[in-house]
Amino acid sequence: MTDVDVLIVADAVPAYAHPGDAGADLTAAESVQLEPGQRATIGTGVAVALPAGYAALVVPRSGLAARHGITIVNSPGTVDAGYRGEIRVTLLNTDIERAYSVAVGDRIAQLIVTPVSHARFVPVERLPGSQRGVGGFGSTGYADPTAKETP
Repeated sequence: MTDVDVLIVADAVPAYAHPGDAGADLTAAESVQLEPGQRATIGTGVAVALPAGYAALVVPRSGLAARHGITIVNSPGTVDAGYRGEIRVTLLNTDIERAYSVAVGDRIAQLIVTPVSHARFVPVERLPGSQRGVGGFGSTGYADPTAKETP
């Protein structure tokens, strides 16, 4: 694990819940009621200055997803090193029956700071072959639990 200094202006500084955690918890700086199927963009009161060569990824909290169906619409959200505005999180309530209330101070997302590489895109006439080839979505197969065996 490598430590990196990130300058921050925040109502509540993101914190790691456990030693070794990849994501630091972001909390809501405003309260919102998410009706079933509704989305809302929520401020965190956090702005950062990431060092060159780093980005921050805003990702969902697994407990919110598993217990309440709350996820992030554009996950992962990307915070570029040059961005200095407030980190805002667009939450979506996927539950079709129950509303979900977000209160100020609730943990709503995680922030993962990670090094990034810049690619040099090199135009070519054709790509080299690979074992996978052009196989895309579902190309490796999947087990369909509703499928019935045929004799």
